[in-house]
Amino acid sequence: MDILYNIFIDPFVQMGNAPDFLLQVLWSGFVGGTLYSLIALGFVLIFKASGVFNFAQGIMVVFAALTLVGLYNLGLPAWLALIATIGVMALLAIGVERVVLRKLVNQPDIILFMATIGLTYFLIGLGESIFGGEPKKMITEELGLPSGSTSFEPFGGLVIIEHLDVAAVVMAIVLVTGLAIFFNKTRIGRALRAVADDHQAALSVGISLNQIWAIVWFAAGIVALATGIMWGAKSDVSFALQIVALKALPVLIIGGFTSIPGAIIGGLIIGFGEKLFEIYWGSLLGSGVEGWFAYVIALIFLLFRPQGLFGEKIIERI
Repeated sequence: MDILYNIFIDPFVQMGNAPDFLLQVLWSGFVGGTLYSLIALGFVLIFKASGVFNFAQGIMVVFAALTLVGLYNLGLPAWLALIATIGVMALLAIGVERVVLRKLVNQPDIILFMATIGLTYFLIGLGESIFGGEPKKMITEELGLPSGSTSFEPFGGLVIIEHLDVAAVVMAIVLVTGLAIFFNKTRIGRALRAVADDHQAALSVGISLNQIWAIVWFAAGIVALATGIMWGAKSDVSFALQIVALKALPVLIIGGFTSIPGAIIGGLIIGFGEKLFEIYWGSLLGSGVEGWFAYVIALIFLLFRPQGLFGEKIIERI
């Protein structure tokens, strides 16, 4: 009976007794879920264009952030370092398309996936050789990102809202809205979906596969840069961020690999869920709930809805 009480009753009693603390936990989960959604967006972009999970997206987040900080430390003004970093990500997109993807058109998906793993280790080595392996501080103030916090007192308690967290949420909303419009309302967006469905058919109707892949990798690079700035501002810039970026895999499994709305909903489910379970069920489940919660939820989805909430159910005739 004590175990059942601790699982099903006591956490909700705690929530009711301290609603102000519950609001703080929910806000932290919302911010975390928003950042997970940002990471997942980069994966969705590549998957929609090639049908392949881009294992290198995590290191792209780190590489973009390291490039920004490194260029600033070389003496460039923050705004110029930001523009130069965007240029670097454009060059990376063109390089990946010409050196890797162009030679692998119509190859099995597993070949493209293995290519992204090779790209991951190439970027790790390149990043370490240029910028070193030690953590670096993100230039938040120099980029004009807000600092400080605002507090209010609901239910007689105290809830603190960090201004940087608000900026992260606003940035995510802008990127998600822009990408949704890009995919659904523009000619290039429709071409991206055509390429994802069938490379050969897209080529036969005059769609430039090379151009589309370069564009989508550049867009994923911009998303990686935005993600690296916000995550780096919260926890410094280091190669450990690529581990955090892999949290996008459960987000994609929950939301669906080709769905931008799915990336948002999946990120929020993970963000809210891991915070609530860490705080209210952590003592019962053991410490470190945030480390494994997302993967357990993803496993449940794989068992009962493998296409995710917004993914398309694929039926193959044999």
